Amino acid sequence: MASTIQVRVDDDLKTKSDALFKDLGTDTTTAIRIFLIQALAVNGFPFEIKRANPYEVLTEHDILDKLEKSRERAAQGMYKEATDVSGDIRAKYGL
Repeated sequence: MASTIQVRVDDDLKTKSDALFKDLGTDTTTAIRIFLIQALAVNGFPFEIKRANPYEVLTEHDILDKLEKSRERAAQGMYKEATDVSGDIRAKYGL
């Protein structure tokens, strides 16, 4: 037998969490189910899930290589203005 849990949350919280979990390859319902299963397994709050920092796995050589490629693309006019980038970030993360 399955039970239903209903939780009221702010629309903005729901929208942002749906986007986060989608980005992590799941949905909000599954994320909540995972949380509950793990909470029982560890008898408390189970873990923190967050996006991995993509730069943690890069070596210094990798970073310098990416920087050089970035400079080459910028020299070809393939770049975005900083104000456009910060606007995109603000829009994406609701800042």
